[in-house]
Parts: sequence; C-alpha cells; structure tokens
Amino acid sequence: MATARQRLLKEYKEALKAKPEDTGITLIPNETNLFAWRAVLRGPKDTPFEGGNFELVINVPEQYPLQPPAVRYRTRIFHPNVHFKTGEICLDILKSAWSPAWTLHSVCQAVLALMSDPAPDSPLNCDAGNLLRFGDTRGYNSLARMYTLDFALAKIAGVAGR
Repeated sequence: MATARQRLLKEYKEALKAKPEDTGITLIPNETNLFAWRAVLRGPKDTPFEGGNFELVINVPEQYPLQPPAVRYRTRIFHPNVHFKTGEICLDILKSAWSPAWTLHSVCQAVLALMSDPAPDSPLNCDAGNLLRFGDTRGYNSLARMYTLDFALAKIAGVAGR
C-alpha cells in the first residue's frame, strides 16, 4: 500500500501541473481518499462526443500500480465498448494488457482514444456495436450525439471552467 500511495501522490502532483485545455483530461482525487479519483474527459473533436464532458469514476486498488484501476463512466454514453447501465469500459489495458508503466492520466488518454476509435467487434453495448459492424455509421453517430447532448453537457462539480 505504501508503494501505491507514493505513486498516487506523484500522479497527484502531475495532475496539478497538467493543463486540461491541452489534454482534454481533468483528474480529480478525492480529498479524503487517495484511492478514489474522478476524471472529466472532454469529448474528442470530430466525434459525436465533441463538446461533451464525460465523468469517469476511478477506484485504485491497494496493489496499484501492479494491478489496474477500476474505471467506469459516470456520465451516460452511447458507445460499443461501454456498458449501457454500469458504465464499465471494455479496454484491454484495464484487464489483461495492464502494465505498471500506465498512469491514471495515460489510462484516461486511452479512454479518449477509444471514444475516437471504437472497437465494435468486442462490444459491451451490442446496439452500438451492431450499428457500426453493419455499416450504419450515421445511425451510431446520431444516437451517440443525442446521448452527448442529453447527458454530457451539464457542468460537473469540482471542475473549473466547465
């Protein structure tokens, strides 16, 4: 646990220096529990998520960085690799491809990349996955945009300038 705490303190200091306007990522540690974080991702440009603010809940295990954090969307999102009800994210680095070299910030970068480039062949949301697999990009983009407008445009507590 001491190693995890040291690593998280280092990541906290890095998060304080980061410029969310450049990265699209705001990391927010819980004030009383260093193992509980939130992140706000700015929807990537030229995607149906553009303009949205998507909140992630990040729970860090005591074995971090040897084990990956548990990350899920708190903001509802229509995406093939995100479970419709739980917000669970299907991303290999959060499971079998985890490496201690990953940080909470780099995990958020990977989630942003997944928003830009979904993997419909391993869906947690079969409706979204099927639209993309069968070539209905317009249908997928319309539904993803509708969710963004309905759920991701609200201000998120604790995030300046949003």
